[in-house]
Amino acid sequence: MNRAPIVTLTMNPALDVTADADEVRPTDKVRCHAVRYDAGGGGINVARFAGALGGDVVAVFAAGGSTGERLVDLVYASRTPYTLVPLEGATRESFTVNDRAGDQQYRFVLPGPTLSPAECALCLDKLREAIPPAVASACYVVASGSLPPGVPVDFYQRVADLCGDVGARLILDTSVDALTHVTSGVYLLKPSVRELRECVGRALSTLPEQLEAAHELIERGLTEAVVVSLGPQGAILATATESRHFPAIPVHAVSGVGAGDAMVAGIAVGLSSGWSISDAVRYGIAAAAAKLLTPGTAAFAAADVDRFVELAAESTESRWRTETLEPISRK
Repeated sequence: MNRAPIVTLTMNPALDVTADADEVRPTDKVRCHAVRYDAGGGGINVARFAGALGGDVVAVFAAGGSTGERLVDLVYASRTPYTLVPLEGATRESFTVNDRAGDQQYRFVLPGPTLSPAECALCLDKLREAIPPAVASACYVVASGSLPPGVPVDFYQRVADLCGDVGARLILDTSVDALTHVTSGVYLLKPSVRELRECVGRALSTLPEQLEAAHELIERGLTEAVVVSLGPQGAILATATESRHFPAIPVHAVSGVGAGDAMVAGIAVGLSSGWSISDAVRYGIAAAAAKLLTPGTAAFAAADVDRFVELAAESTESRWRTETLEPISRK
């Protein structure tokens, strides 16, 4: 199958360290085992997961120091094509500890290195170079993750402007701090319900309220589509003409780390395959469910994604049936 290229951008990658502990207690030394290391950060995760789904993808990311070297080695080992932006500062680490006694997961995220103005500019240059000029209008750029210290607060707006210049479509998944400085040029925005709540500045307790808030972002001209991840409640899709709720696929989760990135990867691969946005979101939800079956930020098996898609298609009574909602009334 011919697919449009996908380019991911990760400004603040991390060396992800995941371990199990029999029990987490305050002040006591917590002995950990089953330690694993993964290349992490939103865009890198999306690139690895999109590659597992057969996507034509390249990851652009900034990294430095000894942790950055380890990160690059892991990206290389995953056979993910990449473009490295070298940094003076050291790439951050993130820690996830699974407390087996309490069946709880603890996640610790560090801020990352401080980038210089020259390093920020180089990231944009490398992103532009990674977008194939011959097929730029068919390319999807996925900018995912937080911004590290030193990066201008409007950096993702600059990414949106770059995508507009070359005709690429931008999929953006970032924190509210970075999102509040984006005003236009996004094709698809993927916030969590918490991020959507913070973005519009009010409580969003019901599905209609969440959809109305998503449509507000579209009406502002920020984005053409919004996919809001709702965790166990699935996801909602809002476009100028659609309002849909997609219930989650029930699975026994091993780890929730990276599920949102898996959803974005599935959506990006679906769109790059020429599917409708609704079908792409369904595929993204299947990818997120498959990711829940794996430890840390390990990639899932494509066969699991296909299995979830087939199960949903075969069962008309499935809880994953798409619910089409009434259009939002605008006064």
